[in-house]
Amino acid sequence: MSKAQVALIRTAPATVFDDYHRVMNLAQYCDHIDRHCDTALKVNISWHFFYPGSSTPPWQLDGVIRSMKRDGFSAERMHACHNRTVVVDARLGERENKQLAVVEAHGLRNVHLYENEEWVDVRDAVGDLTKEFICLNRVFPKGFRIPKRFINENIIHLPTIKTHIFTTITGAMKNAFGGLLNERRHWTHPVIHETLCDLLMIQKKIHRGLFAVMDGTIAGDGPGPRCMVPYLKNVVLASSDQVAIDAVAAYLMGFDPLEQIRFIRLAHERGLGCGDIREIEIVGDRNLLENRWNFDGPFKKMTFASKMQHLIYWGPLKGPLEWSLKTFLAPWSYIASVLYHDFFWYPAHLKRVNNVLKSDWGRLFHNWEKVAVSPDDFSAKGFVDVGRAAYRLDRSRMPSLQKSMKILGTCLKEAPEFSRRRRAASDEKS
Repeated sequence: MSKAQVALIRTAPATVFDDYHRVMNLAQYCDHIDRHCDTALKVNISWHFFYPGSSTPPWQLDGVIRSMKRDGFSAERMHACHNRTVVVDARLGERENKQLAVVEAHGLRNVHLYENEEWVDVRDAVGDLTKEFICLNRVFPKGFRIPKRFINENIIHLPTIKTHIFTTITGAMKNAFGGLLNERRHWTHPVIHETLCDLLMIQKKIHRGLFAVMDGTIAGDGPGPRCMVPYLKNVVLASSDQVAIDAVAAYLMGFDPLEQIRFIRLAHERGLGCGDIREIEIVGDRNLLENRWNFDGPFKKMTFASKMQHLIYWGPLKGPLEWSLKTFLAPWSYIASVLYHDFFWYPAHLKRVNNVLKSDWGRLFHNWEKVAVSPDDFSAKGFVDVGRAAYRLDRSRMPSLQKSMKILGTCLKEAPEFSRRRRAASDEKS
């Protein structure tokens, strides 16, 4: 059995295109991604508003697409891929995080899995593999559905390096959570670590090729994936081993992957990948592992919302409240999340990010439309100029109340507890 391999290198805006091309090829992505079938680029949107380190930045998406085109992959066989969550508006998020601008510039299809896409029963997709699930059969005794288009399709995950209030860290394995599961995925939160292992088993079964490219230009520490402190770290990673790339990211952040990250340990023990940092071959700038970041993690300074979530899923409120999240009462939690994060936390914590936004990465994001490189210019190493204007988050740049109110409306309109009833009523009429 070949040794798990993770590519890790340093990057900067001036060389970011070359760096993404280099890191992907160091991890030998062409050996794992079949150029003759479609490739889904699973974009990460952890917040529909821009917050540094939270979601796939435009240079990550641009760098991956540009690298693949440079290596002979057809743009017609690539597509950006999004799923829906009742508390994050993917349509707004892809615009606010400037991902849509990249997709349109390269002429890629932009697939939202919850819009006019067929979903099939997981048992029809993976057969007897369901018997090996750790927890999903218990969470969904009647089964669940996955996107049909994922079957025999490559997938490249595009996470960022950050901490997470449910899983300590989030990366490649957690990114699949936002693609394979849809309306009822919050049911799995009490067994989230086991769920990620089950989802990795499914991915290994259905995908033609499986790869991850992780951006750590700006990394997030704290009660993520939203309410974090962003730090400039200027690294990118790539690997075909989803467990190994998450283990290296965890190690960089200052955690022991096997001791402190349960989903990594579970996946390692089940042979789904390598979570032991001593057994992973680091190619590229191995010396970057010598200066670990010593992040505080998500539990040292939890937000009110994250404390409540832990009390509901794992604490004394589990009995009184968790049951409601599986009934028509569940939208109370979606509304509470949007009110807290969008209306209170975001405007109250803008000062903590503005120093990061004065950096070259912050200026690049702010000036993206002005400095963007032609999608067919493969000679460009990166951005010669990131613009002079610095991005600054303040109340004048806050999304309008109208946008936030619309998201609240979406929480109710798209709540699975209501949408399933509408579909059932429609089926009866037809």
